[in-house]
Amino acid sequence: MLSSIGVPGLIIILVLALILFGPSKLPQLGKAVGDTLREFKKSTREMVDDVKEPFEVDSKKEEQN
Repeated sequence: MLSSIGVPGLIIILVLALILFGPSKLPQLGKAVGDTLREFKKSTREMVDDVKEPFEVDSKKEEQN
Protein backbone atom coordinates (compact mmCIF):
# COMPACT_ATOMS: atom_id res chain seq x y z
CA MET A 1 0.00 0.00 0.00
CA LEU A 2 2.65 2.53 0.99
CA SER A 3 4.98 1.42 -1.77
CA SER A 4 2.69 2.96 -4.38
CA ILE A 5 2.85 6.40 -2.74
CA GLY A 6 6.59 6.90 -3.18
CA VAL A 7 8.94 9.42 -1.64
CA PRO A 8 7.50 12.54 -3.36
CA GLY A 9 4.02 11.60 -2.18
CA LEU A 10 5.19 11.13 1.39
CA ILE A 11 6.94 14.51 1.34
CA ILE A 12 3.76 16.20 0.09
CA ILE A 13 1.70 14.48 2.81
CA LEU A 14 4.18 15.55 5.51
CA VAL A 15 4.23 19.15 4.28
CA LEU A 16 0.44 19.28 4.22
CA ALA A 17 0.25 17.81 7.74
CA LEU A 18 2.76 20.38 8.94
CA ILE A 19 0.74 23.21 7.42
CA LEU A 20 -2.62 21.93 8.69
CA PHE A 21 -1.67 20.88 12.21
CA GLY A 22 1.47 22.86 12.97
CA PRO A 23 4.73 21.57 14.39
CA SER A 24 3.44 21.34 17.97
CA LYS A 25 0.61 18.93 17.08
CA LEU A 26 2.56 16.56 14.79
CA PRO A 27 3.94 14.33 17.59
CA GLN A 28 0.44 13.93 19.06
CA LEU A 29 -0.97 13.19 15.62
CA GLY A 30 1.74 10.61 14.92
CA LYS A 31 1.11 8.91 18.26
CA ALA A 32 -2.63 8.79 17.61
CA VAL A 33 -2.10 7.29 14.15
CA GLY A 34 0.32 4.72 15.57
CA ASP A 35 -2.09 3.74 18.34
CA THR A 36 -4.93 3.43 15.85
CA LEU A 37 -2.89 1.20 13.52
CA ARG A 38 -1.74 -0.95 16.45
CA GLU A 39 -5.33 -1.44 17.63
CA PHE A 40 -6.48 -2.22 14.08
CA LYS A 41 -3.76 -4.85 13.65
CA LYS A 42 -4.61 -6.38 17.03
CA SER A 43 -8.31 -6.58 16.19
CA THR A 44 -7.58 -8.03 12.76
CA ARG A 45 -5.25 -10.65 14.24
CA GLU A 46 -7.89 -11.63 16.82
CA MET A 47 -10.56 -11.92 14.15
CA VAL A 48 -8.36 -14.11 11.95
CA ASP A 49 -7.53 -16.31 14.94
CA ASP A 50 -11.24 -16.66 15.76
CA VAL A 51 -12.00 -17.74 12.20
CA LYS A 52 -9.01 -20.11 11.96
CA GLU A 53 -9.64 -21.86 15.28
CA PRO A 54 -12.61 -24.06 14.22
CA PHE A 55 -10.73 -25.20 11.10
CA GLU A 56 -7.63 -26.09 13.11
CA VAL A 57 -9.71 -28.12 15.58
CA ASP A 58 -11.37 -30.01 12.70
CA SER A 59 -8.03 -30.78 11.03
CA LYS A 60 -6.57 -32.08 14.30
CA LYS A 61 -9.58 -34.39 14.74
CA GLU A 62 -9.11 -35.72 11.19
CA GLU A 63 -5.41 -36.36 11.82
CA GLN A 64 -6.23 -38.42 14.91
CA ASN A 65 -8.71 -40.64 13.03
